Amino acid sequence: MFEEYVVKQNQRLRCGYTTGSSAAAAAKAAANMLLGGGELSCTELMTPKGILLRPDVEEVVRGEGFVSCGVRKDGGDDPDATHGLLICARVEYAGETKASDGSSEDAGPQVVIDGGEGVGRVTLPGLEQPVGAAAINRVPRQMITEAVMDCCRAHDFQGKLKVTVFVPGGEKVGKRTFNPRIGIVGGISILGTTGIVEPMSESALVQSIKVEMKVQLERGNGYLVVIPGNYGAAFAGNGLGIDTERTMKCSNYIGETVDFAAELGAKGILFIGHIGKFVKLSGGIMNTHSRNADSRMELLAAAAIGAGAPLPVLSEVLLGTTTDEGLRILKDAGYLEDAMGILTERAGFYLQARADSNFRTEAEGKLRTEVMIFSNVYGLLGQTEGAAELLATFVKSGYKI
Repeated sequence: MFEEYVVKQNQRLRCGYTTGSSAAAAAKAAANMLLGGGELSCTELMTPKGILLRPDVEEVVRGEGFVSCGVRKDGGDDPDATHGLLICARVEYAGETKASDGSSEDAGPQVVIDGGEGVGRVTLPGLEQPVGAAAINRVPRQMITEAVMDCCRAHDFQGKLKVTVFVPGGEKVGKRTFNPRIGIVGGISILGTTGIVEPMSESALVQSIKVEMKVQLERGNGYLVVIPGNYGAAFAGNGLGIDTERTMKCSNYIGETVDFAAELGAKGILFIGHIGKFVKLSGGIMNTHSRNADSRMELLAAAAIGAGAPLPVLSEVLLGTTTDEGLRILKDAGYLEDAMGILTERAGFYLQARADSNFRTEAEGKLRTEVMIFSNVYGLLGQTEGAAELLATFVKSGYKI
């Protein structure tokens, strides 16, 4: 078992290795067995992070001009849908290499890479690989190439090898991943930038938001509707009649989502969120996870102060435990509408300030942000001045299939 650990939130968690590392290790083992003969029960691979892996080699198959084998993906303590999958590589002879003048003399070895069964195919623009290509990202492709080239040099092989990465059961697992939302069909993606999986990697989740955003912007016309999670999706679909396939989720990462939208040249972004999270935006809190900040009742009370609520009402709101309870108190006292107007305006102010901070000159253009805040109990609570207009623009913007 791979023994590398990190400590997060006072827990010692075991790291794993990526599908990219698994594919590269399998390709290296298969290439060594093809070029050198013999059998391998394990192999070695140096990851981009500088950590040496020694995974077991499984299910070796030999045939005329090829060898295939697998390395089992180890996600460590990370909750990963691909954990335990056998990531396989078939390495086969693919003819002579050609130099730039068309001759084969001194052309050197060459490696070509493709995906087979259980590896997804890209169907939409905006991803790292072009439409039609196997969903094997740049760093894993580089890792596979370097691993196989090392084998070619070790065995003085000067021809061309083809590596086909395949994953038994990958198509079924791929449907449970992020892939369907970004147009990758038929299997999982072969991913990884460091080769190592850190449990509960926040950076990986944040980067997945950027990936989906690129696809949404390619399919749309520069406008985005962003929701934190399932509550927002239900309200957007049932309450506002939005096609939820056109929306994207941002979890708690509001600030990072604004930053990505600005970086990718989006024209406008409409956030639709539940009061339980979006009340925090009125205080400029751009990561709404409870471990970063709470202040829900304090910010609700601050909006109520602006609406003129008396001290007994404010005290009751502050002592409340949920935002829905606070809304009920304000509604019963007659201050809900005015308080929500103030709260939504403040949330809009901070969102636009975050967007504006991404631009140094007017020539770069500005990202427009708007927000709608709702409650499952009370429906739409408030929206910024241009939210309805931006929503209409989004709906009219079309969506390329």
